[in-house]
Amino acid sequence: MPQPQPYMLLTGASRGIGHATVKLFMERGWRILTVSRQPFSEECRWPSARESHLQADLADIDRLDELAAEVRRRLPDGALHALVNNAGISPKGEGGARLGVRGSDAALWTSVLNVNLVSTALLARALFPELRRVRGSIVNVTSIAGSRVHPFAGTAYAASKAALASLTREMAHEFGPHGVRVNAIAPGEIDTAILSSGTEDIIERDVPMRRLGDAREVAETVHFLCTERSSYINGAEIHINGGQHV
Repeated sequence: MPQPQPYMLLTGASRGIGHATVKLFMERGWRILTVSRQPFSEECRWPSARESHLQADLADIDRLDELAAEVRRRLPDGALHALVNNAGISPKGEGGARLGVRGSDAALWTSVLNVNLVSTALLARALFPELRRVRGSIVNVTSIAGSRVHPFAGTAYAASKAALASLTREMAHEFGPHGVRVNAIAPGEIDTAILSSGTEDIIERDVPMRRLGDAREVAETVHFLCTERSSYINGAEIHINGGQHV
Protein backbone atom coordinates (compact mmCIF):
# COMPACT_ATOMS: atom_id res chain seq x y z
CA MET A 1 0.00 0.00 0.00
CA PRO A 2 1.55 3.34 -1.02
CA GLN A 3 2.51 5.75 1.77
CA PRO A 4 0.67 9.10 1.89
CA GLN A 5 2.64 12.11 0.75
CA PRO A 6 4.34 13.98 3.57
CA TYR A 7 3.31 17.61 4.10
CA MET A 8 5.57 20.56 4.83
CA LEU A 9 4.68 24.11 5.81
CA LEU A 10 7.35 26.62 4.81
CA THR A 11 7.34 30.34 5.54
CA GLY A 12 9.13 32.79 3.29
CA ALA A 13 8.96 30.73 0.12
CA SER A 14 8.96 33.37 -2.59
CA ARG A 15 12.70 33.57 -3.32
CA GLY A 16 16.19 32.43 -2.45
CA ILE A 17 16.52 29.62 0.08
CA GLY A 18 12.76 29.22 0.46
CA HIS A 19 12.21 28.89 -3.28
CA ALA A 20 15.01 26.32 -3.60
CA THR A 21 13.65 24.35 -0.65
CA VAL A 22 10.16 24.15 -2.09
CA LYS A 23 11.53 23.02 -5.45
CA LEU A 24 13.68 20.26 -3.93
CA PHE A 25 10.97 18.94 -1.62
CA MET A 26 8.47 18.81 -4.46
CA GLU A 27 10.97 16.87 -6.57
CA ARG A 28 11.11 14.33 -3.75
CA GLY A 29 7.39 13.81 -3.46
CA TRP A 30 6.39 16.19 -0.69
CA ARG A 31 3.26 18.31 -0.65
CA ILE A 32 3.98 21.91 0.25
CA LEU A 33 2.06 24.69 1.94
CA THR A 34 3.77 28.07 1.67
CA VAL A 35 3.29 31.30 3.58
CA SER A 36 4.08 34.75 2.19
CA ARG A 37 2.99 38.34 2.74
CA GLN A 38 2.42 38.60 -1.00
CA PRO A 39 -0.63 37.24 -2.86
CA PHE A 40 -0.24 34.32 -5.22
CA SER A 41 1.71 35.28 -8.33
CA GLU A 42 0.31 34.18 -11.67
CA GLU A 43 3.90 33.92 -12.89
CA CYS A 44 4.55 31.02 -10.52
CA ARG A 45 5.18 27.77 -12.38
CA TRP A 46 5.11 25.35 -9.43
CA PRO A 47 2.53 22.58 -9.83
CA SER A 48 -0.42 23.09 -7.46
CA ALA A 49 1.12 26.38 -6.31
CA ARG A 50 -2.15 28.31 -6.15
CA GLU A 51 -3.87 25.91 -3.76
CA SER A 52 -0.68 25.61 -1.72
CA HIS A 53 -0.26 29.34 -1.11
CA LEU A 54 -1.29 31.04 2.12
CA GLN A 55 -1.08 34.82 2.31
CA ALA A 56 -0.25 36.09 5.79
CA ASP A 57 1.88 38.75 7.44
CA LEU A 58 3.86 37.06 10.21
CA ALA A 59 4.45 40.44 11.84
CA ASP A 60 0.75 40.42 12.77
CA ILE A 61 1.07 37.84 15.53
CA ASP A 62 -2.55 38.30 16.63
CA ARG A 63 -3.67 36.54 13.44
CA LEU A 64 -1.33 33.54 13.60
CA ASP A 65 -4.02 31.33 15.09
CA GLU A 66 -6.09 32.04 11.96
CA LEU A 67 -3.14 30.99 9.80
CA ALA A 68 -2.66 27.81 11.80
CA ALA A 69 -6.37 27.00 11.51
CA GLU A 70 -6.19 27.35 7.72
CA VAL A 71 -3.12 25.12 7.60
CA ARG A 72 -4.96 22.56 9.71
CA ARG A 73 -7.94 22.68 7.36
CA ARG A 74 -5.73 21.82 4.39
CA LEU A 75 -3.90 18.91 6.01
CA PRO A 76 -5.23 15.44 5.25
CA ASP A 77 -5.54 13.33 8.41
CA GLY A 78 -4.27 16.22 10.55
CA ALA A 79 -0.64 15.37 9.85
CA LEU A 80 2.19 17.87 9.38
CA HIS A 81 5.55 16.22 8.76
CA ALA A 82 7.71 19.34 8.69
CA LEU A 83 7.57 23.01 9.63
CA VAL A 84 10.34 25.13 8.12
CA ASN A 85 10.53 28.63 9.56
CA ASN A 86 12.42 30.44 6.82
CA ALA A 87 10.72 33.85 6.79
CA GLY A 88 12.89 36.71 7.95
CA ILE A 89 13.23 40.44 7.49
CA SER A 90 16.35 42.60 7.72
CA PRO A 91 15.43 46.29 7.34
CA LYS A 92 18.00 48.64 5.86
CA GLY A 93 18.62 52.34 6.16
CA GLU A 94 18.94 54.89 3.40
CA GLY A 95 20.93 53.52 0.49
CA GLY A 96 20.90 50.03 1.99
CA ALA A 97 22.82 51.10 5.09
CA ARG A 98 23.17 48.76 8.05
CA LEU A 99 20.91 49.75 10.95
CA GLY A 100 22.55 49.71 14.37
CA VAL A 101 20.94 50.34 17.75
CA ARG A 102 20.84 54.10 17.20
CA GLY A 103 19.07 53.66 13.89
CA SER A 104 16.46 51.18 15.10
CA ASP A 105 13.27 52.46 16.71
CA ALA A 106 10.66 50.50 18.69
CA ALA A 107 8.48 49.82 15.65
CA LEU A 108 11.40 48.29 13.75
CA TRP A 109 12.36 46.09 16.70
CA THR A 110 8.78 44.90 17.10
CA SER A 111 8.40 44.05 13.42
CA VAL A 112 11.73 42.21 13.16
CA LEU A 113 11.24 40.21 16.35
CA ASN A 114 7.66 39.27 15.47
CA VAL A 115 8.60 37.95 12.03
CA ASN A 116 11.98 36.42 12.82
CA LEU A 117 11.34 35.03 16.29
CA VAL A 118 7.92 35.28 17.93
CA SER A 119 5.93 33.96 14.95
CA THR A 120 8.21 30.91 14.90
CA ALA A 121 7.33 30.03 18.47
CA LEU A 122 3.63 30.71 18.01
CA LEU A 123 3.31 28.68 14.80
CA ALA A 124 5.11 25.75 16.40
CA ARG A 125 2.84 26.03 19.43
CA ALA A 126 -0.32 26.13 17.33
CA LEU A 127 0.68 23.25 15.03
CA PHE A 128 2.29 21.05 17.67
CA PRO A 129 -0.56 18.49 17.66
CA GLU A 130 -0.24 18.02 13.89
CA LEU A 131 3.53 17.61 14.17
CA ARG A 132 3.33 15.23 17.13
CA ARG A 133 0.84 13.02 15.27
CA VAL A 134 3.57 11.94 12.80
CA ARG A 135 6.70 12.69 14.86
CA GLY A 136 7.47 15.58 12.53
CA SER A 137 10.43 17.93 12.34
CA ILE A 138 10.89 21.67 12.75
CA VAL A 139 13.74 23.51 11.05
CA ASN A 140 14.43 27.12 11.98
CA VAL A 141 16.58 29.28 9.71
CA THR A 142 19.03 31.35 11.74
CA SER A 143 22.07 33.10 10.26
CA ILE A 144 25.81 33.64 10.46
CA ALA A 145 24.79 37.05 11.80
CA GLY A 146 23.42 35.41 14.93
CA SER A 147 26.89 34.48 16.14
CA ARG A 148 29.16 37.24 14.81
CA VAL A 149 28.87 40.88 13.78
CA HIS A 150 28.07 41.06 10.09
CA PRO A 151 28.76 44.13 7.95
CA PHE A 152 25.33 44.10 6.29
CA ALA A 153 22.91 42.55 8.79
CA GLY A 154 21.38 45.07 11.16
CA THR A 155 21.38 44.86 14.94
CA ALA A 156 17.73 43.86 15.29
CA TYR A 157 18.12 41.13 12.68
CA ALA A 158 21.27 39.77 14.32
CA ALA A 159 19.69 39.79 17.77
CA SER A 160 16.60 38.01 16.46
CA LYS A 161 18.69 35.27 14.86
CA ALA A 162 20.76 34.76 18.02
CA ALA A 163 17.51 34.46 19.96
CA LEU A 164 16.17 32.02 17.37
CA ALA A 165 19.15 29.74 17.99
CA SER A 166 18.29 29.76 21.69
CA LEU A 167 14.61 29.17 20.90
CA THR A 168 15.63 26.15 18.81
CA ARG A 169 17.36 24.60 21.82
CA GLU A 170 14.39 25.32 24.07
CA MET A 171 11.93 23.80 21.60
CA ALA A 172 14.14 20.74 21.09
CA HIS A 173 14.16 20.19 24.85
CA GLU A 174 10.40 20.63 25.17
CA PHE A 175 9.20 18.87 22.01
CA GLY A 176 11.76 16.04 21.89
CA PRO A 177 9.99 13.85 24.44
CA HIS A 178 6.93 13.95 22.16
CA GLY A 179 8.88 12.76 19.12
CA VAL A 180 9.15 16.15 17.43
CA ARG A 181 12.72 17.12 16.57
CA VAL A 182 13.73 20.78 16.34
CA ASN A 183 16.92 21.93 14.64
CA ALA A 184 18.30 25.02 12.95
CA ILE A 185 20.42 25.86 9.96
CA ALA A 186 22.63 28.95 9.93
CA PRO A 187 23.40 30.04 6.35
CA GLY A 188 26.25 32.37 5.52
CA GLU A 189 26.76 34.01 2.13
CA ILE A 190 24.35 32.22 -0.21
CA ASP A 191 23.97 33.05 -3.89
CA THR A 192 20.51 34.62 -4.02
CA ALA A 193 18.98 37.74 -5.54
CA ILE A 194 19.25 39.68 -2.25
CA LEU A 195 23.04 39.67 -1.89
CA SER A 196 24.46 43.00 -0.79
CA SER A 197 27.12 44.85 -2.72
CA GLY A 198 30.46 44.03 -1.17
CA THR A 199 29.71 40.35 -0.51
CA GLU A 200 32.63 39.43 -2.76
CA ASP A 201 34.97 41.01 -0.20
CA ILE A 202 33.51 38.83 2.58
CA ILE A 203 34.00 35.73 0.43
CA GLU A 204 37.64 36.54 -0.18
CA ARG A 205 38.39 37.57 3.41
CA ASP A 206 36.21 35.36 5.62
CA VAL A 207 35.13 32.21 3.77
CA PRO A 208 37.81 29.50 3.62
CA MET A 209 36.11 27.82 0.64
CA ARG A 210 36.29 31.13 -1.30
CA ARG A 211 32.89 30.83 -2.91
CA LEU A 212 29.23 31.57 -2.33
CA GLY A 213 26.93 28.82 -1.18
CA ASP A 214 24.18 27.62 -3.48
CA ALA A 215 20.58 27.77 -2.30
CA ARG A 216 20.11 24.11 -3.21
CA GLU A 217 22.96 23.18 -0.86
CA VAL A 218 20.96 24.79 1.91
CA ALA A 219 17.77 23.06 0.79
CA GLU A 220 19.51 19.68 0.86
CA THR A 221 20.38 20.22 4.51
CA VAL A 222 16.81 21.21 5.33
CA HIS A 223 15.58 18.05 3.61
CA PHE A 224 18.05 15.92 5.57
CA LEU A 225 16.78 17.38 8.85
CA CYS A 226 13.18 16.58 7.88
CA THR A 227 13.79 12.89 7.14
CA GLU A 228 14.64 9.76 9.09
CA ARG A 229 18.27 10.08 8.02
CA SER A 230 18.63 12.64 10.80
CA SER A 231 16.49 10.75 13.31
CA TYR A 232 18.83 11.32 16.29
CA ILE A 233 19.67 14.97 15.58
CA ASN A 234 17.79 17.32 17.89
CA GLY A 235 18.64 20.81 19.11
CA ALA A 236 21.48 21.30 16.61
CA GLU A 237 22.38 24.41 14.64
CA ILE A 238 24.12 23.44 11.41
CA HIS A 239 26.41 26.06 9.87
CA ILE A 240 26.16 26.27 6.07
CA ASN A 241 28.77 28.87 5.27
CA GLY A 242 31.91 27.32 3.80
CA GLY A 243 33.73 27.75 7.11
CA GLN A 244 32.87 31.42 7.61
CA HIS A 245 32.06 30.80 11.27
CA VAL A 246 35.47 29.31 12.22
